[in-house]
Amino acid sequence: MEDDWLSEMARDGYLRLRAGDPALHDMLAREYRRQSGTLSLVASSSLTSASSLAALSSVLANVTAEGYPGGRYHAGCEVVDEIERLAVERAKSLFGADYANVQPHSATTANFTALSSLLRPGDTILGMALSEGGHLTHGSPVSFSGQYFNPVTYGTTADGLIDYEQVSDLAGSLRPKLIICGATTYPREIDFGRFREIADAVGAYLLADISHTAGLVAAGLHQSPINRAHLTTTCTHKQLFGPRGGMIMSGRDSGTATPSGTLAGHLNRAVFPFSQGAPAVNTIAAKAAALGEALQPAFAQTMRLITETAHAMAVRLMNYGYNVVSGGTGNHIVLIDLTSQEISGLVAERALEECLIIVNKNRIRGDHRPPSIASGIRIGTNTIAQRGMSASAAESCADLIHFVLSDLKPAGDKNYYLAASTREKVRTRVRELCAAHPIEGAADL
Repeated sequence: MEDDWLSEMARDGYLRLRAGDPALHDMLAREYRRQSGTLSLVASSSLTSASSLAALSSVLANVTAEGYPGGRYHAGCEVVDEIERLAVERAKSLFGADYANVQPHSATTANFTALSSLLRPGDTILGMALSEGGHLTHGSPVSFSGQYFNPVTYGTTADGLIDYEQVSDLAGSLRPKLIICGATTYPREIDFGRFREIADAVGAYLLADISHTAGLVAAGLHQSPINRAHLTTTCTHKQLFGPRGGMIMSGRDSGTATPSGTLAGHLNRAVFPFSQGAPAVNTIAAKAAALGEALQPAFAQTMRLITETAHAMAVRLMNYGYNVVSGGTGNHIVLIDLTSQEISGLVAERALEECLIIVNKNRIRGDHRPPSIASGIRIGTNTIAQRGMSASAAESCADLIHFVLSDLKPAGDKNYYLAASTREKVRTRVRELCAAHPIEGAADL
């Protein structure tokens, strides 16, 4: 049977790797064991589903397919045309979009495509400041977005919420060509409708980057930007549980006239040939697999679990006396300001990793420390929700975080002392939690 042949091919590849490159095989095995035995609380990642991984490692990697279905620049694309059309239709169905392009290699690529095709060098863009929760591609001076264009940034109020009045004032006075909404470290829901009102008032395009909250949007747990923003970008690996890749979507504005036709047609040409060559069709197949799974009822249940675990963790940490930015969370992110604990984000990150708890250091509003050290940590609950951990399990995770942070003794911004007994107690409890909630295929490790 064909399915048996596919299984044998996958097994043959594994056996060849193990026999022919034992060093690399060992590294992959160790990484698998690391992921299985640690609590990943990194907000910007999740577990790629097994079906997506299977599609990613398929024979589709052998196909060159420049162009779009029905208009390729190479022969032999009959099947990959079907696969790309399937991925597009699933994306449109999942998000209620009129247009979707599944070829971008990442959300960063998608943002580059959008900005560089809709704007001219030197045009003004208005995006969220990196130091207050935005992304590099939203106008950071170290990114193309801050070097090719004239970036102006908005931030948050003292209570950690987007300062919409500031956004409106800046837009009114500077009249940017494009406004970007979306964030990487914002723990609350974004009012895309309000952003569109501001954009329309100054004649700007509105781009919504939902890379961090795409799953919540798809499940109806977060306001959708599809028919509010002119275009929406996202990655496919954070909350869609697919491969590392990107997408561009549009709703009612996809038919908007541009100098070169419609917005949809303009965006297609902006991806290929303007900013990319041949797409990674195996990655597109992996996106299709993830999008298909996201259309199932179980996906929405996982999204609800993500918000429940994040809320439980935020409340628990606030009860311990931590300053949780914005006073809680409305999505999967819990951002902790460690200033009052006199612990740097770097020290917290390293100490927790030593105890098998993975978080990332993160700057907070008005941070005097550089990004490489930071004064806070960002926690996300995508992965523990995928592993089936409940709100009570999330509270246990918060207990372990507090146990570590309250026991460590910082020695400046980079060094610390943590008792070996504390480390071993936490490691034991982490291993128990992980064993009770294994990742796919890891139950017997």
